[in-house]
Amino acid sequence: MGKNKLKKFAEMRELDFVFQYPWARLEAEGFPLRGQWAEHFGNDGPIVLELGCGKGEYTVGLARRYPEKNFIGMDIKGARMWTGAKQAASEGLSNVAFIRGDISTIDRFFAPGEVSEIWVTFPDPQMQKTRKRLVSTRFLDLYRKILKDKGVVNLKTDSPFLYTYADRLVALNGLPVEMNTADLYGSGLADEESAIKTYYEQQWLARGKQIKLLSFRLPQEGELQEPEEGDIERDDYHSYARGVAQCMPEELAKLSQTEKQK
Repeated sequence: MGKNKLKKFAEMRELDFVFQYPWARLEAEGFPLRGQWAEHFGNDGPIVLELGCGKGEYTVGLARRYPEKNFIGMDIKGARMWTGAKQAASEGLSNVAFIRGDISTIDRFFAPGEVSEIWVTFPDPQMQKTRKRLVSTRFLDLYRKILKDKGVVNLKTDSPFLYTYADRLVALNGLPVEMNTADLYGSGLADEESAIKTYYEQQWLARGKQIKLLSFRLPQEGELQEPEEGDIERDDYHSYARGVAQCMPEELAKLSQTEKQK
């Protein structure tokens, strides 16, 4: 592990709102705040969870806009969330927390009904592995273990494949839809909440990709079924390497234009 990552992990250990619980530690110690998050935040405000939070742009952005709610970002990659954690600390945001842990273990971090809303922002579409998709029935059943009844799940993605899959899943299971658009910014439906832009979203927008948003409620009852997906067209693009993605916006736009001409 590089010195820079070790430095970030060390800095995050000094922040009392960052909880680093890889599998081995979770198994050995358990998580003390499960069912006790209200005590940590010092209020009974709703808890909103961002899964695969990356640099924590959504977690911090939402916390700025809604001080009456509490926001928790979760990701297995601790070095990424360092950015959001340091930003929250510098701004003195008391309604923010971060968890370094595996998303498949979220019921070890939250008690039943403790979470009001979930954001899944730009996850890997996992086109070959249904069970690994963060909006598959496997994960929705996991979310049911921690969400309030009819809690909201928000999927924000650039992936036509993942969006189409999720749209079919929601329709097949009759899940109540709050918002559904294949072009968030072109539709004029973007608001202060949905218009927060993550690191990867800015990359996709620079490449001319449309951003999709699907928000739906997840009732506790009912067995969820997987939709047919064999005819869904696979995405034909990938994210740029980190060095390329950190180019100036105009350079990124030129690269996008070159890609279109191939």
